[in-house]
Amino acid sequence: PSARPKQSPTPETMRSSVGALCSAAAALAAVPTATAFSLVPSSSSLTAPAHRIHRLTSSSNTALQNAAADGSGDTDAKQEVKAAPLVSGAELEVMLTDWDEPLVVDAYATWCGPCLLMAPEFEAAAKELKGKVRFVKIDTDQEQEMAARLNIMGLPTLLFLDKFEPEEGSTEEAKAVLKDRIEGAIRKDSILALCDHHFFGGPRPEQL
Repeated sequence: PSARPKQSPTPETMRSSVGALCSAAAALAAVPTATAFSLVPSSSSLTAPAHRIHRLTSSSNTALQNAAADGSGDTDAKQEVKAAPLVSGAELEVMLTDWDEPLVVDAYATWCGPCLLMAPEFEAAAKELKGKVRFVKIDTDQEQEMAARLNIMGLPTLLFLDKFEPEEGSTEEAKAVLKDRIEGAIRKDSILALCDHHFFGGPRPEQL
């Protein structure tokens, strides 16, 4: 017999969740403990479209989770230290206030097909830029409060962040600046090209 599927959220719960996400557009500046961001508009094309935030059917959810488990490798591979580790909302909060390298955040969910497709590309990019750019992943189901504060509306979403340096003589503390937001799965080469543009002065890629 098949495993008992998770209970799908009620329409009221889904409307409440979407409403909370929609109202979070200015949350980063409004919440006292949040790090303030400024957004550089992006017109980037995407290799794979983003999932809007919602839950899949139980059968699709189970199938995607099984696919992720099947591709996770043996015990040694699971224990391998990732170049792009999974972090909690609290850990990400610290990273946004204690800077040593530019930061790329992959906001994903385990039931999201494009997220699973992009995962190895994101890890490969993290390995190539290790020591120059920090890459982390955040599970939007496990960290719903942080996802709302980051205004995550589609999955996967990549956030390219850098340290904001206040003007000389200003008493304003250094904060994180959101240089770009990409919704949808993109390949390793596109991730590297965006990092080169936003963090190292390279040209903006014409297409992704």
